[in-house]
Amino acid sequence: MSSSGFSFSAALSAVQSTKDDDKAEKKPAAGFSMSSALANTAKKTVEIKSEVKSEVNAAQVNATQAKTATVNDDASLLSADDWQRGDIKLRCVEKWNETHDVVSFRFQGLTPVKFNYKPGQFITFKLEIDGEIVYRSYTMSSSPSRPYSIVVTVKQIAGGKVSNFVADNVNEGDVVTIMGPDGAFNLVDIPATKYLFLSAGSGITPMYSMSRWLLDARVGSDIAFVHSARSNDDIIFADGLSSMAHRSAKFSLHYLLEAAPELVEGVNHTANDSRMLGRLDIDKLVKLVPDFMARTVFVCGPEPYMVAVKSLVEASGFEMENFHQESFTGAIKSEKLVSDSSSDDSRQFMLKIADKSISLSTEQTLLDGIESEGLPIIAACRSGVCGACKCQVTSGTTESSSTMTLTPEEIAAGYVLACSTEITSDVTLKM
Repeated sequence: MSSSGFSFSAALSAVQSTKDDDKAEKKPAAGFSMSSALANTAKKTVEIKSEVKSEVNAAQVNATQAKTATVNDDASLLSADDWQRGDIKLRCVEKWNETHDVVSFRFQGLTPVKFNYKPGQFITFKLEIDGEIVYRSYTMSSSPSRPYSIVVTVKQIAGGKVSNFVADNVNEGDVVTIMGPDGAFNLVDIPATKYLFLSAGSGITPMYSMSRWLLDARVGSDIAFVHSARSNDDIIFADGLSSMAHRSAKFSLHYLLEAAPELVEGVNHTANDSRMLGRLDIDKLVKLVPDFMARTVFVCGPEPYMVAVKSLVEASGFEMENFHQESFTGAIKSEKLVSDSSSDDSRQFMLKIADKSISLSTEQTLLDGIESEGLPIIAACRSGVCGACKCQVTSGTTESSSTMTLTPEEIAAGYVLACSTEITSDVTLKM
């Protein structure tokens, strides 16, 4: 029997109530469903996997599209039309420094195009500078053996209006208008079997183009290359030339440097070239290229250099039919004697162009007269080389100091180069 006041059944009920309370505390909060939680977790996992899959698919699509675009671009390049002549717009795709004052630019067509030209030729840029249209010619330093772009190399000149403008203002992405190609100073119009390239300063540009062509297209060509520069830092295309000399045993590379204190007297040999201190003379030429008399000579550089080289080569007894030169540094005047103002050569004649009549002396060129009236004409090199100022004399007589780029048929039809032609009578000109 239980003690007074104690109830066994009540005690059991109290214990059961405590257990129920404990279960109630451990029971999930109202509204929670384990099955729902598991379902949500599974759903999120599916969503994450779906997002990852979508991103992967998108990346794969982009990669496929990029690959397809590349294939299409390659196909367009391979089937691109040739550019051989005429005006064309080009986009600058690369720009880099060759030396501290020399800049190179790579150009491609706005649509794929293959550039077809003769190694050593130049193109003419049409530029707007301070509201004025200016034309200037630059030799291509690239080779037509690599036809999908052209490279132009520009040396900055103190006070040079065009060279400094191009170097400072033409950048990657810019579009320029060029025309050409032009120039008889090239490897197609001047055939040879053994080559001697003599250059100074930026005159190295056509020689570099010719060398690249020969090593690409005429493997094993016999080339002697002698370049004159002020110092090591002024050697244009140094790396490219060194690479060519390294690749070809028949490409002999030589430098003449005016300021190179590290050089000793005589010939200094390096891994890929030889160097001498001073300026080119016949003794140095013989030491560097002993068989120069048996080669075809190509020369380009500043006017004083050109004059000096021609003089020393001619004095050596060299066959001058195998001597070829090019320069853009000044107009080539005809050799005439002007004794006094009363001589026939100083008389005034009339130049007629359409409805214009222009008085010219025999010391003035057709270009002088044309520009005095502000008539449109392209005068890029102004030295009788580029051919851009070609025009036709329909009546009267003239005297020309250059007919470069003119064919025999054009000369017979009365075509002249305005920058290199002076009148010897009243003349009618067709532009």
